[in-house]
Amino acid sequence: MNTELIDQLGSQIGVNGLPYIVPIHPNFVHMTLGLFIVAIGFDIVGAFFFLEKPVFKFLAIPAARSNFFDVGWYNMVAASVVTFFTVGAGFYEMLLATPDENVKSAWGFRAMDTMIWHGVGGVLLLTLIVGMTVWRGFQRFVWRKELARQVQWSYIVAGLFIFGIMFAHGTLGAQLASEFGVHITADRLLQTGKSLNDLQENL
Repeated sequence: MNTELIDQLGSQIGVNGLPYIVPIHPNFVHMTLGLFIVAIGFDIVGAFFFLEKPVFKFLAIPAARSNFFDVGWYNMVAASVVTFFTVGAGFYEMLLATPDENVKSAWGFRAMDTMIWHGVGGVLLLTLIVGMTVWRGFQRFVWRKELARQVQWSYIVAGLFIFGIMFAHGTLGAQLASEFGVHITADRLLQTGKSLNDLQENL
């Protein structure tokens, strides 16, 4: 599916099947996950601050409710920005993937189906995260700026629902790596029966 692109890159392709040593997409994925989870997590702590306040006081931890909401907001904005790079890098690296089409994943998908669903899921998550950021902005600056609880309960429920989508989507990505060997040096070594030095010398 991508032989023309690979031919154009020629000698730039490394042992991972990419023109750089370490795949970029998985690193951006973990940034997206971390930022989004922290954003929703701190908003949850802020929303339930009335229950936690005695604990903070007992532990002599100076905590203000607004600080938790600040962390939630800035992490959501960062997640929104980073996810554009996550999705962009993901599509670029999928274009260079040469998985074994004879293998089926634990979910019963072949490589192409897995990549299509993973790509669609990436765009869906980008849309949802940007939407959550806009929704969060309206709550922070317009709808609830005078209220102690800056986020709506429906916003928190939506964030938890997106966690579930992230889990399913991340599983598809993990299957591309672990079951189809996409951009994994060890998989290339097993397929060719060569050592890492052999592969590097043939580049």
